[in-house]
Amino acid sequence: MIELRIDVSDGTSLFSNQVYVGYSDFTDALSRLDRFKDHIHGGLLDMRFGEFGPEYANGAFHARFHFPKPGKLYITCKQQSDFQGFSLKNVASEATLYLKTEPVLLDNFLEQMKALDAGKREDAYLETI
Repeated sequence: MIELRIDVSDGTSLFSNQVYVGYSDFTDALSRLDRFKDHIHGGLLDMRFGEFGPEYANGAFHARFHFPKPGKLYITCKQQSDFQGFSLKNVASEATLYLKTEPVLLDNFLEQMKALDAGKREDAYLETI
């Protein structure tokens, strides 16, 4: 298991959370993202790390990547923090952010993610427009 800190910002809002991911799940997500990057004519990919809900450890992250037309990539990111006691119940902070980027920026991000997986770097950034 690895623990990832995922920061997502749309330029106005920022949400940060931590998730646990199995090594093989992380490598599989990179493989799926590598195949997706070439589906610029209507491609759709869901990527999930961790699980949503109070019965799971730490937080959760879900990203939906969508190429509605060539040249533009839209990403919907949903994040949930770890559940913690608040008054009489357990709660988690949540956010949904909407991002736009371009295929070449996704290529750069994918290379950074592969280097992260190989232990050659400690972070990866997807630049948005």
